[in-house]
Amino acid sequence: RHQLDLIIAEAARRRIRVHIVIDFVHVLEKLWAAAWSLHPPAAPAAEDWVAGHALALLAGHTGQVISTLTAQAATAGAQHRDGIDACIRYLSNNAEHLRYDQALEAGWPIATGVVEGACRHLIADRFDLAGARWGLAGAEAVLKLRALVANGHLEEYWTFHLARQHERVHQTGYQDGYALTA
Repeated sequence: RHQLDLIIAEAARRRIRVHIVIDFVHVLEKLWAAAWSLHPPAAPAAEDWVAGHALALLAGHTGQVISTLTAQAATAGAQHRDGIDACIRYLSNNAEHLRYDQALEAGWPIATGVVEGACRHLIADRFDLAGARWGLAGAEAVLKLRALVANGHLEEYWTFHLARQHERVHQTGYQDGYALTA
């Protein structure tokens, strides 16, 4: 909650709109905890139960899932309600950040696996080498180049870079066709 409050405050201060989507993997963990409140350990029906609710959340039916879970919680004994009650609270408190249907339609990632994979590919695969030592400037330059290569933009960037370099070295050193000397 604290992180969300900070993000919202910074966005307001900058007068920008941010779209916050809670990692779907975290929601699945809550659903599984709820499933074990209603099903015996290792029950195959628990998997179907989680899948059904997960698909409903992905379709944007968070309110419906909360209502269904609330009704199902009423049938669970008091000693078995911790997981399902926690799931209901989590979904209720975060409903505005669980609009997976909108996120998927917009092409946004709904789980951190994409980000973690990109970090592993761009950063860890290069910098986690035994004996490697990096300064900030060198590491930043390598990361920028790796990102350009990974995104298929290296050739376009290199053309731009050479043009700017030519401009810096040659064009600013000449005025009216004459070389400036010191």
